Amino acid sequence: MSVADQPIGRRERKKAATRRAIADAALHLFLERGYSNVGIREIATEADVAVTTLFAHFPSKEALVFEQAANFESRLVAAVTDLAEGASLVRALHDEIAALVQHCTAGDATGIWRMVEQSSELSAYAHVLELRYAHALSDAIRTTPDMDVSVDVADAIARFAMAAFTLARQSPTPQATLDECFRMIDAAWMVGQRSQYT
Repeated sequence: MSVADQPIGRRERKKAATRRAIADAALHLFLERGYSNVGIREIATEADVAVTTLFAHFPSKEALVFEQAANFESRLVAAVTDLAEGASLVRALHDEIAALVQHCTAGDATGIWRMVEQSSELSAYAHVLELRYAHALSDAIRTTPDMDVSVDVADAIARFAMAAFTLARQSPTPQATLDECFRMIDAAWMVGQRSQYT
């Protein structure tokens, strides 16, 4: 049995439950009263933890808002690294980002993203995350066997893909916007691939 397949221990389960309780308390307060009107101590009190415990799980107030996006990066990277032989990279990214956009434009997530867009602090933090995800995605594209592309091509495709995510998430017609963006990404990918041999 590999480390990844081993059952999660009690300590890890307790840490995960505490993290979830803190994030839930923070989002409840943020959505009820507004992000800028809620302090860290209030969140800690609501979650019944010490402030030091809160910061042990979240490095900043902004990070509390994006807890549910913690697996975005791993999902994007897996779309590249788990690609079946002969499968389309662009199609795999399109499908994964479509699922992420659908998650972000339904249910409680709509209120969270509305709050993000109304806050300059949260918008800036979201932009930093987008760049981080693009960097991880670029590394995955560049280092995956059989994808013989330059750093510039990998960076461009990764940034285009993340821009498509943001544009689609903000669009009144998310799927149509995503499809249109990915038609351009597909064309750019074809040019980037051809340019390796010209």
